[in-house]
Amino acid sequence: MNPVDWNSTYAALWRHHLQALRPVRRLDPIRLHQLVGIERQKAELVRNTERFLAGLPANHALLWGARGTGKSSLLKALLNEYAARGLRLVEVDRADLLYLPEIVDAIGEQPQRFVIFCDDLSFEAGERNYKALKTVLEGSVELPPDNVLIYATSNRRHLVPEYMEDNRASGLVEGELHYADAVEEKISLSDRFGLWLSFYPSNQEDYLALVDSYFPDYAGDRAGLHAEALRFAQSRGGARSGRTARQFYNTYSERDGG
Repeated sequence: MNPVDWNSTYAALWRHHLQALRPVRRLDPIRLHQLVGIERQKAELVRNTERFLAGLPANHALLWGARGTGKSSLLKALLNEYAARGLRLVEVDRADLLYLPEIVDAIGEQPQRFVIFCDDLSFEAGERNYKALKTVLEGSVELPPDNVLIYATSNRRHLVPEYMEDNRASGLVEGELHYADAVEEKISLSDRFGLWLSFYPSNQEDYLALVDSYFPDYAGDRAGLHAEALRFAQSRGGARSGRTARQFYNTYSERDGG
């Protein structure tokens, strides 16, 4: 496979069986203004990204919280917003994180600015892929390149699971809590992300605002549309989220003037 031409390619996926990056052929077109109900998270990540693009100090970011609340969509929208200013995205699956050093070597000398995107990042007991992630987050003998940041999404703040037995060796020393080594190891991974952004399930009002954002020109009865949207969310286990709103749009948009 030929090397990626980053002048014309905005995003790529790591394919471990090819040991190469594959250019993304069809980008999700979502834009920042379409993301409703996460204004604070959006503003903070935009600020961090703009500092990164300007060559100023910026933080690796961990977007954590409830599923379907816009974490991944926010990162895709950032790429669409800033690709013209040199932002590029490389998506790496959790299972392929051991290849991170090779990926960083491949992009570290490029003139563009790269966000390595790890979606649904978490680790089970016994996994060691996070060791390579730690190295890229803070470097080893060699500092990480200035043109690479890691933005990860996760359903939990601590990326490595904690168990009761891990805490048994923790205790108070002269009035201060000292964590056991196992706990320190697990907390330290999340600590390497300088920017934590939390995402929470939408309340009913925010959910209906999300629905309205998908139906700006709806010609039918808006109250009826909302009632259908609430019933749809109930059928999905009561999950009121951006994902549910989009799925409702995909189901309902061809009906009754939608």
